Amino acid sequence: MEEKEILDEKAIGRALTRLAHEVIERNEGVDSVVLVGIKTRGIYLAKRLADRIKSIENKDVAVGELDITLYRDDLKQKTDEPELIGSILPMSIESKTVILVDDVLYTGRTIRAAMDALMDVGRPQRIQLAVLIDRGHRELPIRPDYIGKNVPTSKEEQIAVQLTEIDGMDTVTIRATS
Repeated sequence: MEEKEILDEKAIGRALTRLAHEVIERNEGVDSVVLVGIKTRGIYLAKRLADRIKSIENKDVAVGELDITLYRDDLKQKTDEPELIGSILPMSIESKTVILVDDVLYTGRTIRAAMDALMDVGRPQRIQLAVLIDRGHRELPIRPDYIGKNVPTSKEEQIAVQLTEIDGMDTVTIRATS
């Protein structure tokens, strides 16, 4: 399997800085913004995005964690006994702009599950989506509002996002699975 690095640590940092500026601009500030990271890597990306927004706007942005395990439509295919890690939302999402944050957008099914999970918690004014990598191949009509990098792929390729908080380094690679 040939593996190719498509983002290194600096490129990931630049992408997050650009995303932070886009979030601030599109929402005319961050007063009503809540970042919600989808477990697992989306949480760390949301925290990094909040840090970058704070360095630009000098304002804290609430960051939450969302576990979508029980909302997945492929739950039975993956495991007989799902592990529920838990969701943590530090504030009410009622009438807020919730920005879901994830590492890779592929079919859109994870985001659909995340929206279902959010709606069980409250009713935000709007939901936006920020992803580090958009690889295409949507199966549902879901489009990201903020994209770190578009990476057109074939279905026989995999995107692997590694983050220092979990994996000990920051990198995004692509590899063929066949």
